Amino acid sequence: MIETDILIIGAGPCGLFTVFEAGLIKLRCHLIDSLPQPGGQLAEIYPKKPIYDVPGFPSILAGELIDNLVEQGAPFKPGFTLGERAESIEKTDDEQFIVTTNRGTKHKAPVVAIAGGLGCFEPRKPELENLIKFEDQGVDYIIKDPEKYRGKKVVIAGGGDSALDWSIFLADVADEVTLVHRRGKFRGALDSVEKVENLAKSGKINLFTNSEITELAGDEWLNSVTIQNKIDKSIETKVVDHFIPLFGLSPKLGPLKEWGLDLNKESIPVNTVDYSTNVPGIYAIGDINDYVGKLRLILCGFHEATIMVQSAYKRIHPDKNLVLKYTTVSGVNSFD
Repeated sequence: MIETDILIIGAGPCGLFTVFEAGLIKLRCHLIDSLPQPGGQLAEIYPKKPIYDVPGFPSILAGELIDNLVEQGAPFKPGFTLGERAESIEKTDDEQFIVTTNRGTKHKAPVVAIAGGLGCFEPRKPELENLIKFEDQGVDYIIKDPEKYRGKKVVIAGGGDSALDWSIFLADVADEVTLVHRRGKFRGALDSVEKVENLAKSGKINLFTNSEITELAGDEWLNSVTIQNKIDKSIETKVVDHFIPLFGLSPKLGPLKEWGLDLNKESIPVNTVDYSTNVPGIYAIGDINDYVGKLRLILCGFHEATIMVQSAYKRIHPDKNLVLKYTTVSGVNSFD
């Protein structure tokens, strides 16, 4: 039986930052994640994707951010159960939780923090004939290493931040980048939209709006896509090496649905006072939680983790007073 103060479900950026914030007030953490390494989506799906909205970093690669968070939490000696999924939870008579993984590993803690990002996830796939045929043969749903596309002709489909960010990044890597969006306006950050539009005006990328991919063609490997304008029905065929549909991820809570938590579709409603759920002692932070005004940004998840550990301390030590100490004054003292 693994025992700790705060059991964190999910070793993504919010879970990792919780280790640091909890360590500052002498609370130990153990993390469970179904992936074989810490980092969540940032490590598994887009480690080479640049992130622009982390304070203090004008730009940082997702993988580097994870490395920094692991290093930041290392003095507090977190434990990890990786490659296993949190499966079931039960409450003991002494107000502790026992969480068992799909491999039977048991964990015990007075506080559980769910930081599972979007939960179990899979990419949303466009309905295209031959799509499955060309998977890993020219069709990719995630970009792990942009060097794969150096000197290649790439078509990206999507209208959100991922499609915009990767179009901007690959403009200096690929031989040709084409961005196709089915609507006239993008859903991503305004700054990214402006950058894409400027790149299109300068000829650095090809931009098709109010358009969609209607056909994939090739032998064993994808070699062309057909783009149709939804307004005038005009058609253009482009020779490509890679087609990357970036339509987001389809979230699934998986076993967490059986934990007695109030749910809002595939997210967990929380009290914004401390990001607690309807079950005392269980909190939810990061993309997996839901409340009025929720923004699914990493920096917001960091804030939620900071507030949550303060409440966790009071639950674990109800008779002790917790005084906020600034790290600029107290420093960061590791566990012995």
